[in-house]
Amino acid sequence: MTSNGIPLDAGALMSAVLEGILYGFSVLMFMGTMWSLTYKRHVRDINRPIVIVAILLLLLSTAHIVVGIVRVEDGLVKYRDTYPGGPAAFFADVSQETYVIKDALYILQTLLADGVVIYRCYMVWQSVWVIILPGMLWCSVAVTGVSVVYSGSQSSSGASIFTQEFSEWIIAFFISTVVANVLSSGLIAYRIWAIEHKIATIRTSTKDTMMPIIHALVDTAVLYSVTLITAFICFICSSNGDFVMMDLVMPIISIAFYMVLIRIAINRHRSHLPTVGTITETRQLGDLQQYPMQPLQFDIPRFTRSYNTSASEIGNEHLSGRRSPTWTSVK
Repeated sequence: MTSNGIPLDAGALMSAVLEGILYGFSVLMFMGTMWSLTYKRHVRDINRPIVIVAILLLLLSTAHIVVGIVRVEDGLVKYRDTYPGGPAAFFADVSQETYVIKDALYILQTLLADGVVIYRCYMVWQSVWVIILPGMLWCSVAVTGVSVVYSGSQSSSGASIFTQEFSEWIIAFFISTVVANVLSSGLIAYRIWAIEHKIATIRTSTKDTMMPIIHALVDTAVLYSVTLITAFICFICSSNGDFVMMDLVMPIISIAFYMVLIRIAINRHRSHLPTVGTITETRQLGDLQQYPMQPLQFDIPRFTRSYNTSASEIGNEHLSGRRSPTWTSVK
């Protein structure tokens, strides 16, 4: 199948520049995420799994942009005059080692990010049944992604991504990851909204709300989904813009992940309500539905004293530590 749209050599240069801009923004957000996870916390209280995931996302994004720069240098400088067909043919060749490595890094980044979203969904709902479908979709992402990378590594020189051999796996990959992300994020947002709705009537302060977290979850899901859907449309139309969009997805995945954590940190510093940012906090959030609050009943007896004393004097006696006179309960 013949591709169309922007020339691949110009597209490779454009994607490298745009990815570099988004990567710089993701590094800033990574620094903010590390601050939010460690600020005023003891070492043993830091959520190590989330810290590891954040670092891995940064490392994968860094490796991807480095390989992308090497690929641009190879196509536009190193093999510009020696590769058959010139730079455009070089960037269209999916059997190139740099292209296969970039694809593998993207698959790992997607699996890691989708896995975190599904894990959050489980922690919020505290039920395995809720994540059965997202888990199956995650497995589909893994199978189709590995198949795409393997097909690229085994393809002959000059093979295109728009051939039938690749298109079936790529379409299945796009559908699986979009549905898994939207479904998991939607379940998390609904769960938080349901709990928020239940406790809204007993909240004493309008600051102690979890609606900003819901907004962050929805925003990141929309950002990630729109980017993937745009790349998917470009692929269906056999447009070379798909190469540009796929390079932009890498830093966008990291940005979406960091957005949620920073929003949770801001909300946590404003209030002490449980959130979905850490393992301990998500367990508390899941238990909120399991242990609903019940009205407290007090049996307050009436007391009399053998002589008259004002209420302020009674309080002063307890505060000063003086022994109070004998009380007699009146039923």
